Amino acid sequence: MILACQKVSKSFGSDNILHNVNFLINEHEKAALIGINGAGKTTLLRIITGEYEADSGEVVFGKGTSLGYLSQVIDVQSRRTIYEEMVDAMKTTIQMEEDIRRLEKEISRLTGERLTQAMSEYSRLTEEFEKRDGYAWRSQINGVLKGLGFTDAEYSIPIHTLSGGQKTRVALSRILLTQPDIILLDEPTNHLDVEAIRWLEGFLSGYRGAVLIVSHDRYFLDRVVSKVIEIENGDSQVYTGNYSQFAQKKKAQRDAQLKQYLNQQQEIAHQQEVIAKLKSFNREKSIKRAESREKMLDKIKLVEKPVELNSRMRIALEPEIISGNDVLTIEGLSKSFGDKHLFRNLNLQIRRGEVVGLVGANGTGKTTLLKIINRYLRGDSGRIQYGAKVSIGYYDQEQHVLNDENTIFDEISDAYPRLTNTRIRNVLAAFLFTGDRVFEKIGHLSGGEKGRVSLAKLMLSNANFLILDEPTNHLDILSREILEDAINDYEGTVLYVSHDRYFINQTATRILDLSPEGIVNYKGNYNYYLEQKEAGNVTADSDSVADRSVIEQAAQKTASKEDWKKAREEAAKERKRANDLKKTEHEISRLEEENEEIRELMNQPEVASDPERLMELSQKYEENEAALLPLYEKWEELAE
Repeated sequence: MILACQKVSKSFGSDNILHNVNFLINEHEKAALIGINGAGKTTLLRIITGEYEADSGEVVFGKGTSLGYLSQVIDVQSRRTIYEEMVDAMKTTIQMEEDIRRLEKEISRLTGERLTQAMSEYSRLTEEFEKRDGYAWRSQINGVLKGLGFTDAEYSIPIHTLSGGQKTRVALSRILLTQPDIILLDEPTNHLDVEAIRWLEGFLSGYRGAVLIVSHDRYFLDRVVSKVIEIENGDSQVYTGNYSQFAQKKKAQRDAQLKQYLNQQQEIAHQQEVIAKLKSFNREKSIKRAESREKMLDKIKLVEKPVELNSRMRIALEPEIISGNDVLTIEGLSKSFGDKHLFRNLNLQIRRGEVVGLVGANGTGKTTLLKIINRYLRGDSGRIQYGAKVSIGYYDQEQHVLNDENTIFDEISDAYPRLTNTRIRNVLAAFLFTGDRVFEKIGHLSGGEKGRVSLAKLMLSNANFLILDEPTNHLDILSREILEDAINDYEGTVLYVSHDRYFINQTATRILDLSPEGIVNYKGNYNYYLEQKEAGNVTADSDSVADRSVIEQAAQKTASKEDWKKAREEAAKERKRANDLKKTEHEISRLEEENEEIRELMNQPEVASDPERLMELSQKYEENEAALLPLYEKWEELAE
């Protein structure tokens, strides 16, 4: 055991953030800490580091455990250069090397007991030094800095002059080089490009210590972690596996609980109907059966309904009109800024219904290309042509489409003046802006809140061609999944730029890899793109993709046919059951009516004085009663 949280609770005033959080992290284990925004993930990390004190519970570390912590906000004012900071991180190893060199010189001059002591110390130091891979400390510094995206020219830059993102990368580099027993990382991929993230995945996967990660990058979590700790409504639950395995287990768990709840509610309603029906027969035996069922119903332990997350956004993207088949055609497009050439002679065609992910290294011009397509910028050369009836909806990661002086409400009403106040409020409520919050100014909102306002405007646009620039930035995992569902249900066309590889994998039908040399086309999701690129295929094999698509469609048709056949058989069984139930009810009613008539006849004076007739009616009555008993049982069985 390297870290244990036991019944940890924390409140701020009346706001109860965490209660009864329990989990364990063992040596070498890699774990993710997930939950919606505001769930208390960062608060928990600060409790673990000692920055906050828990209201109750305790955090326990293994004996002698060393800790490294990367927070989301890094404000280092060090006057050291980047390389000097890394050398300082390795000072223990460097000092060890100096001590070894000193002992080597001393040993040649020592004798007796002092020589024995020096040799023992030398043996201990060299063993520890080799364990740290100390001879390669310079290579370690270079490998980490290069891996996290620093160039040789940047090594000599003073840290206090760096941007926030660069300072975060310096802090992460230092932590990785110090190699603590456990590393806590709060959104470590926020300021990394895809190549740096992939390097970090490999580093952490092979890291000798334990790691606890808070991240919205689900693809990153899939590659690194083997345990997921979810914080939900202040409680914690632990799942084994990576993020995708957690998501499957969580969905299955929620679905099973909801199914159990709905089944029980259906059963209760059904039993109440059966009880009412049995009572309506108004016979002693049927009433006793009804009372027996009532007693059973009273003893049922009720299943709680799964709590729906009240922060769940509801996004429905619906094009007002259908565009033509050819949505966008680009021919010979080039763009430069001074001596900086982004792309030349770029050619591209997008067709209706495609979801196209645009990827590429930082600085290749992805956002610039989107702005040119939206006519916010002009290309240096080339032609852009939209298809028939194309209507564009644009999501700008820099939120330039929003007016900072507007309130949230005015931002929507100005864009869509025909909407009623009720409609505007309903839409904003769907994006978690309720009550007086709708009158907050855009300029006072966080990046994530501005993103939600932009998504609200996008939802109302009824566009049939969505162009999205980093739409998942500032969204928590739950909100990203909701956006994925909305895009997958969308009947229009989508072109987007995103660094969220999981999002791309879930939504894209085609990947475009942008570089200064042009665009390389891959007909598949992100995993397919990665397979092809790592295999050295510069273009996707369209035939193999087509073949795979045909196979998938054939498999779907076969599955659909089997489902249809099964559904038809089930429907036939249900029709037979309903028909048998109706016949049984009819027979019960017939026999009960007949016995009612027999009772009336037996009470008539002329029948009561006729022993032969009375015997005949009495025998018939008993026969009917005997027939009713199995009919009641059959009715109950069919009613189930």
